[in-house]
Amino acid sequence: MAQKIMQICLSRGWGGLEMYPARIIPELQRQGAASYGLALEASRVAASMREAGAEVVTVAGAGQALLQLGKLLRYIDRHGIDTLHCHKSSDLRVASLLATFRPSLRLFFTEHMGVKRPKKGLYHRFAYARVVRVFSISQATYQRNIKALPLPAERIHCLGLGVDTTAYDAPLLPRQALKLPAQRDLIALPGRITPGKGHETWLEALALLDRSACWQALIIGGMRAEEGSDEAFVARLKIQISALGLEERVTFMGFRRDLPALLKAVDIVCVPSRNEAFGLTVIEAMAAGSAVVGADSGAIPELIDDSRGRLAEPTSPQAWASALAELLGDAALRERLGEHAKQWVAEHMTLHAHVQKLLSEYRRVA
Repeated sequence: MAQKIMQICLSRGWGGLEMYPARIIPELQRQGAASYGLALEASRVAASMREAGAEVVTVAGAGQALLQLGKLLRYIDRHGIDTLHCHKSSDLRVASLLATFRPSLRLFFTEHMGVKRPKKGLYHRFAYARVVRVFSISQATYQRNIKALPLPAERIHCLGLGVDTTAYDAPLLPRQALKLPAQRDLIALPGRITPGKGHETWLEALALLDRSACWQALIIGGMRAEEGSDEAFVARLKIQISALGLEERVTFMGFRRDLPALLKAVDIVCVPSRNEAFGLTVIEAMAAGSAVVGADSGAIPELIDDSRGRLAEPTSPQAWASALAELLGDAALRERLGEHAKQWVAEHMTLHAHVQKLLSEYRRVA
């Protein structure tokens, strides 16, 4: 009998955590599991899960979910749901109560952010009591979770993320079709435009590069709050770009649905985040065959070594400028790094393999 899994994410944000359920739902279904969702009304999370093929029940707010516990339990009973997978620590209140009233439910929690302080008080002991497995998405977060969470070590497992490599199988599109500058080496920084992602240091590094060289920098990501960005931070970046004299060298690309094609077309992808819990953008760029420069911090060094990219100290513009100058000056090196990175992702970090491991964890507990 197929497992019936409800993904729970009561968030109005839009980042890696919120995107994750919709990323895994189609692959779960391909591998024989039925998918359901619990999300907030009119949220991007709810829309994305529906678009991915899940049946979704919605509530007006996290507090409303608690008030509608009986309704949710009846929904779970009616559909024969046997597994809950929670993605936001504050949602464990609802998930744990559901599992308390239906002891046959198996509750899993992916710790997407990396715990920064101990969670061993009375509330957290209650919230985590019904969790049969916590997934840490990197070794960096696993080590923190072992120390911080009120669970025995055997209930905390490391399960890295994966990327759908088939999205990168399409032929390379011309830059003109992608509205990209032609005849220039392209340096891209994709991801949410928010503090902590390293944009400021990256811009300072660009200002140190040879201005007579033929390169263009791209900031890829939504620029509005509903797209996951910090609008005040976007405004500060524009001021910094002007102050550094980079107006002609830096282009805001906005939110793009064609990210795989875009990553394949650029020459260097930068991920300067200071404390990345995993680094999904890193493996997306690697799957595209791009040369990647990542921050030497958080979980990113688990993904990059000298054979498939470069690392730079996240707060040092000079280190980033040096890494970029090396790659800008050597197209053959960029190609070699990109090919090695693409092969490594195909062998170790596919979404198919990730979901296989996830289903194995679901079934092992069952």
